[in-house]
Amino acid sequence: MRPFKFTKVNDAANAVQTVAANANSKFLAGGTNILDLMKEDVMRPDELVDVTRLNLTQIKTVSGGVNKGGVSIGGLGKNTDAANHPLIRQNFPLLTQAILAGASAQIRNMATNGGNLNQRTRCSYFYDVAMPCNKREPGTGCGALEGINRMHAVFGWSNDCVAVHPSDMCVALVALDAVVKVQGTDGAERSIPFIDYHRLPGNTPQKDNNLNQGELITAIEIPKNNFSDKSYYLKVRDRASYAFALVSVAAALEINGNKIKQARVAMGGVAHKPWRATEAEKFLTGKEATEANFKQAAEMEMKQAKPLEYNKFKVELGKRAIVRALMQAMNGGKV
Repeated sequence: MRPFKFTKVNDAANAVQTVAANANSKFLAGGTNILDLMKEDVMRPDELVDVTRLNLTQIKTVSGGVNKGGVSIGGLGKNTDAANHPLIRQNFPLLTQAILAGASAQIRNMATNGGNLNQRTRCSYFYDVAMPCNKREPGTGCGALEGINRMHAVFGWSNDCVAVHPSDMCVALVALDAVVKVQGTDGAERSIPFIDYHRLPGNTPQKDNNLNQGELITAIEIPKNNFSDKSYYLKVRDRASYAFALVSVAAALEINGNKIKQARVAMGGVAHKPWRATEAEKFLTGKEATEANFKQAAEMEMKQAKPLEYNKFKVELGKRAIVRALMQAMNGGKV
């Protein structure tokens, strides 16, 4: 690990100004990702700004604004606390399931909610500093494009990057229409719809999200919804734990009679960002909640996929995962 400056701050304004003043500085919260990257010489910040003393851990009902009646999750709260909080378990069980599907209990006890959003890809070419990687070192090429790309994207990739976003939590959040609250250098707060928070790679794969340098995640808001009794998070992986998704699906339904009033479907392990399955959602709205309709929705969504040499299996796996997640959601999330 290279030498770096360690700076402690006691308020959000100081934290934002400190990181904004140094383009090569990063916030440090749980440290479960950035410290690993620094040890591997993948990331080389010369300053870490410790934000663990900031009072941004509360989970509470939103009392006003467009998300009134929803929930606000502090950016510096721990993943474990978010997953197990009564407001989340009762009203947004999809998020609880997704968080608990990720990492290990030890990591969830350290990792923060804001940090989960900003974790970087686990692409092996990104981690191997001897290999070309535009995300790690722009302009060097993408080793995975014609390499061993079994774990990589089937949606939204570019010739510059085929990596996928690793988070489970984020797949649920994009399905639930979450909003990310961030504090900027001017002290003002801005809201970023979750679907717009992360980026597709394009020709700037080094940019994972649409944060500006120094902006700090203060909270994540989820609007009130009617999905609590019909939602399910499915994660398909090579082993039952301690593994990232080959394909994951967050599914949520609001049913009126046997008709689908609203459908939410999002996928992980398939794109550079959590992938909102909008084609499937549009097809399902107003349809009967049947396996046949779920299969047709899955076919329509996966028709857009552009698999690589070694991940063609993800197309069929994605179809089956969407159907299974929607069936489980209809069953109240019971296996």
